[in-house]
Amino acid sequence: MSHGPNKKRKPITKHFDPTRRKTADTKSEDSIIDESVSTKDSFKISVSENNDYLDIIEGRNAVLEAIKAGLPLDKVFIAKGEVDSNLRYIASLARESGSVVVEVDKRKLDSMSMTKSPHGVKSHQGVMAVSAEMEYSTIDDILENAEKSDKSALVVICDCISDPHNMGAIIRTCEAVGAHGVIIPKRRSVGLNTIVAKASSGAIYHLPVARVSNISAAIKELKKSGFWIFGTATDGNSSLWETDFSVPCAIVIGSEGEGISRLVSENCDYLVSIPMFGKISSLNASVSAAIMLYEVIRQRKSSMGVTKNY
Repeated sequence: MSHGPNKKRKPITKHFDPTRRKTADTKSEDSIIDESVSTKDSFKISVSENNDYLDIIEGRNAVLEAIKAGLPLDKVFIAKGEVDSNLRYIASLARESGSVVVEVDKRKLDSMSMTKSPHGVKSHQGVMAVSAEMEYSTIDDILENAEKSDKSALVVICDCISDPHNMGAIIRTCEAVGAHGVIIPKRRSVGLNTIVAKASSGAIYHLPVARVSNISAAIKELKKSGFWIFGTATDGNSSLWETDFSVPCAIVIGSEGEGISRLVSENCDYLVSIPMFGKISSLNASVSAAIMLYEVIRQRKSSMGVTKNY
């Protein structure tokens, strides 16, 4: 038996977002790189007061996608002596976009880097960049993105995801499936920092991410705009394979340890469980998100009988 909405909500319409707020409270200090010293000297890195939002971009994919997305970059740093064609290509694109490209000793990049591989090695891959300005989107931006699309609306809400690698992986999957945006809370959640950017492989530069004060209030606004809300829960009342995702929907992904908070859960239209057949009773948050999202896409493609748009 199929579980899902049996009535239509009104079509998506633009609305006033009471939580609309750009990143005035998350901007980094004006000077990230100390311009008074040469590249032979040390760099002064400055971060936001709550250490939540950094303007340092690390890794080849992250920097390349930032350039392709048109993100203003103050400087791009390339490891001195590198002859790798991919790094040369990134440097060439950066110059074409108007960014200053500087060659620095690899040890300088190591000292600037905020990310590490599982083996403890710095993960900058020989290239880092300093963004001129990065801003969160708003719910209005996400709705506008959905309205312009020829696909049924799809939004992901991350409820208190604190691990930056999970957040980055979720955003990467959202971009891959063509979701229209991601909503995250201002508190008890990781923001769009360097590690998230790296883990997303640069997807954060192609997908609107809105940061709101209250997830429950954001859900109510989405409902007014025609969305149905599907939360993930191990004890959900609707099985993944029996839930109808053909309507405009927002998928809620809970935190790694506690899942979806009580108030958010109460505001969901359906709590969806992912079938489990082994001895482990739960999945990683980013894995749950990927399974949910691709089931949404599978259903939409099947119901429309097409392979391109959904």
